[in-house]
Amino acid sequence: MTAGALRERVGPADRVIARLLRTRWLMRAPIPLYRAGLGWMFGQRLVMIEHRGRVSGRRRFVVVELVAVERNAVRVASGFGRHSDWYRNIRSNGVAYLSFGRFRRVRASARLLAPEESARRLAQYAAARPVAWRHLHAAMSALQGREPEIPLVEFGPPRDHPFDAD
Repeated sequence: MTAGALRERVGPADRVIARLLRTRWLMRAPIPLYRAGLGWMFGQRLVMIEHRGRVSGRRRFVVVELVAVERNAVRVASGFGRHSDWYRNIRSNGVAYLSFGRFRRVRASARLLAPEESARRLAQYAAARPVAWRHLHAAMSALQGREPEIPLVEFGPPRDHPFDAD
């Protein structure tokens, strides 16, 4: 995609969204609420991922949007691509705990989806939430300066603890 085509597709609202996504304190604001057990206030759209630093080994936290919630899988997107710290930590050590909806700090196994599978799952998300996808995709284009790379991570539950919403 050319720079001109990218500018045409990315509107003013999308540039504002991209700027907000770069605002660290704003993106980290939900973390204390999740840690206090108030993550349910965000419904089924967001999830807090607790992961381990690949170098420090310290607990780290990130809140991201859920792409899909199924009985045996929760999928999230790394809007900043494969270079996002949380994505790199998960890739390095696979340690993750999820908090979303009524679930709090549930141990989960992680699987990094292949680019083809990520693209297929993102197409499903785009069909289910076209307005959200249009703005998210445009904001990620603005952040990455090109057609965005948005890899997905699928988290599976430990045995006998399905992620269904009921």
